[in-house]
Amino acid sequence: MTPTYDGHAESSDTIDLPAPTAWPMVLALGITLAFGGLVTHAAISVMGIVLALIAGVGWWREVFPEQRVERITLRTIELRPPTVMPWRPAVERASIGGGGHRARVPVEIQPYSAGIKGGIVGGIVMAALALAYGLVVQRSVWYPINLLSAVAMPSLAHATVAELRAFSLTAFVIGIVVHGLISVLVGLLYAVILPMLPRRHMLWGGLVAPLLWTSLVWAVLGIVDPMLNARVDWTWFVVSQIGFGLTTGFVVARAHPLATMQTWPLATRAGVETSTAGSEQTR
Repeated sequence: MTPTYDGHAESSDTIDLPAPTAWPMVLALGITLAFGGLVTHAAISVMGIVLALIAGVGWWREVFPEQRVERITLRTIELRPPTVMPWRPAVERASIGGGGHRARVPVEIQPYSAGIKGGIVGGIVMAALALAYGLVVQRSVWYPINLLSAVAMPSLAHATVAELRAFSLTAFVIGIVVHGLISVLVGLLYAVILPMLPRRHMLWGGLVAPLLWTSLVWAVLGIVDPMLNARVDWTWFVVSQIGFGLTTGFVVARAHPLATMQTWPLATRAGVETSTAGSEQTR
């Protein structure tokens, strides 16, 4: 029940608020365990689903058929703070970045389409480097594809080297889908994050980001699946990530930046009137 703040509520001594409950945290824990079981063990997922169902029912019963409330005693009128009256003084409007005005960063952003294109091109370059590793080191182009598919197919993490070198249609499809989705999503992240970083975008996107990402994957994979972690050639992994970062960063950096809405007139941002400048900014 949402309290109503009117004259009667001000004069009353108590107010009813929703009672605190731990069921939302239990539900979040259950969902986390359910997804965590995808990379650990099926029993973890089952336990998480059961816990989430119990928490959902418990949370539901907190509201239906009648919501549990907690009665809070209000302070007396004499002890309550005085009412704050609104005041709207006239201010001088400052221009973006001028006269000490603090502009929001970034003033210009890269279009999302550049991130998608960069992710696709970078994914192709990274795939070419991974296939080169498979052909040169493992004597099979299917080895890196099967190894990537092991993220969604835990059985491949325990497969023999001969099985990883063999063609598998299921692993091939899963590898293409996983690689494509990750490449596009990371490309979008490049388009969003690179404009907010200092200059030398190629350094950030081509070296710093791949090294940070590789360190994170190495640390997490060593805990979640040590056997799969041992099968990954991390030198080639870093090389392929740097190739992806350089290519994606180059494509994103070359795109024509778009000015953010903070550079538009107030009337254009509010949609009150259409100006030529606003139309050009939109395009």
